[in-house]
Amino acid sequence: MLSLNQVSLRRGPKLLFENASFQVHAGQRLGVIGANGSGKTSLFSLLLGSLDADSGEVRVDSVERTAQVAQESPVGHLSALDFVMDGDEELRDIQAEIRKREAEQKTADLPVLYERLENIDGFAAEARAARLLHGLGFPHERIDDPVNSFSGGWKMRLNLAQALMCRSDLLLLDEPTNHLDLPAILWLEQWLKGYEGILLVISHDRDFLDSICTRMAHIERQKIRLYNGNYSQFERLRGEQLAQQQIMYERQQKDIKHIQSYVDRFRYKASKARQAQSRIKMLERMAQIAPAHADSPFRFHFMALDKQPQHMLKIENGVAGYGQPVLTGIDLQISAGDRLGLLGVNGAGKSTLVKALADGSTLMEGDREISKDTRIGYFAQHQLDLLQPALSPIEHLRERAPGDGESQLRDYLGRFGFGGERVFDPVVPFSGGEKARLVLALMIRQQPNLLLLDEPTNHLDLEMRHALSLALAEYSGALVVISHDRHLLRSVCDELLIVHDGTIDMFDGSIDEYPAWLREQQSRPTENPTDSRRPDARQASKKELRQREARRREQLKPLLDEVRGVERQLTEGRAELERLEQALSDESLYSDPGRTAELTNLVRDQGRLRASLDDLEWRWLEASEAVEKNEK
Repeated sequence: MLSLNQVSLRRGPKLLFENASFQVHAGQRLGVIGANGSGKTSLFSLLLGSLDADSGEVRVDSVERTAQVAQESPVGHLSALDFVMDGDEELRDIQAEIRKREAEQKTADLPVLYERLENIDGFAAEARAARLLHGLGFPHERIDDPVNSFSGGWKMRLNLAQALMCRSDLLLLDEPTNHLDLPAILWLEQWLKGYEGILLVISHDRDFLDSICTRMAHIERQKIRLYNGNYSQFERLRGEQLAQQQIMYERQQKDIKHIQSYVDRFRYKASKARQAQSRIKMLERMAQIAPAHADSPFRFHFMALDKQPQHMLKIENGVAGYGQPVLTGIDLQISAGDRLGLLGVNGAGKSTLVKALADGSTLMEGDREISKDTRIGYFAQHQLDLLQPALSPIEHLRERAPGDGESQLRDYLGRFGFGGERVFDPVVPFSGGEKARLVLALMIRQQPNLLLLDEPTNHLDLEMRHALSLALAEYSGALVVISHDRHLLRSVCDELLIVHDGTIDMFDGSIDEYPAWLREQQSRPTENPTDSRRPDARQASKKELRQREARRREQLKPLLDEVRGVERQLTEGRAELERLEQALSDESLYSDPGRTAELTNLVRDQGRLRASLDDLEWRWLEASEAVEKNEK
């Protein structure tokens, strides 16, 4: 169990939070959210012992091993597989001890050591590490490559895999999806759902939080408040609270106005002085309820477009790459109003395609045609490095809008969270999120009618992501978006394209059907390159057709039985989960110290049952898809 009791924490003179009290039990997955700088990462440092609380008590009971993702980029010639296995320190200690005993020929101790190795499933550790690497997107042929051979983003995936390899009781994940593509995020979600320890995760990906979290911790105005449920449930509950808060505030203002009018009328009349003084004291004692307000400091819209050509940009017979082709057969036309999302694993060629559209820099063959009235707004992560470090936000903006006055420039930057004197500060010390916001602001000010956005939500917090989604939903121009933020793709894109195997195809399903497509691709057998026969070129006799139909019926029966069986298990499991959640809604369960063991068991059973139901739902989906395939 993890517990905080009346904990306060400062960083320098700044108070991050005070009087924080909550408990988290094994099997619970707590999402930690709040504005940048509110204290999320400092809370993790507090739990790791890197920071000391200014007051209060932090207790971590029955937690032998804590795992976190290292922020430093790993170096060395150790293989990726060995680097990940180093995450299990007990495994490495036992293996080192075995090697030592064997070198000293002290074989009497070996049976005990091998028994310890078996107890921690050490003989399967290499396979476990390989599965982690595969799930996070590493090709099988690269797991023995040295750590130094990987790029920065892949090295951070190695750090994540090493943290997951640790058989921890407490797992702290700070923005674990930052360097992952969508397939790896989907895999990580499934892995975390099966985690039996205490999980705390900081993330700005609302779909990720929705998928894995059972509770949310919101840091705001130096307070930490916990909510049951995932991010969407938190958002709904908090919205209701703010609405109620606004009603209470308005009611209180009426009471204050009424009392104040009485005081103003009678405070100087001797006959009413005592009553007036009591009302003055009442005003002083009344808790001032802060007015509910829109929390997001970000409010912006795309400017009205001067021109919107019907046919904006086209590539025909294109081949794109960097010296070697990455994509071939590119035939893509972007017309007014098109809203395209690009899906595909990292390295498939999504950014290569967007660069070909943006300026043709990656186009090796083919024709690129662009309308004279097309104005492209291109956002990519490397553009953050193109900001001039010595210049301030207002100086950057003035270069793009020389006709605007200072008040107009400041008002515009304020919509992106740059207020006060911050607009005059050089950008060199700005965080990644602040630089991303500034680049977006500069791009939008150019009034583009075609947006090409390559991972625009990287470094952005939840509030800015929400504001960007709203602005893009209202945008009247055309757009092409690469993002692993499913909420953004779901909100702003009308069509999806799949970039895979060196080609670009239209994706007929929704973003929520993409995981099933991925599983189908992963389960598809590798084609034999020596077999050049095509199915449409083979002629089947009537006898072959009858035999094929009989085989199809035989294949269909066990699949139908599987679907029905899984449906029965889902019905029973959901009923059991409802019973557990009803038991967990008992408030005395959390306040009575004598029921801690009962609470722990209920939470653990809830986590295991949810993981089991998730697996059953995957099985049902796969079996149902198999039935549909065989019925065609």
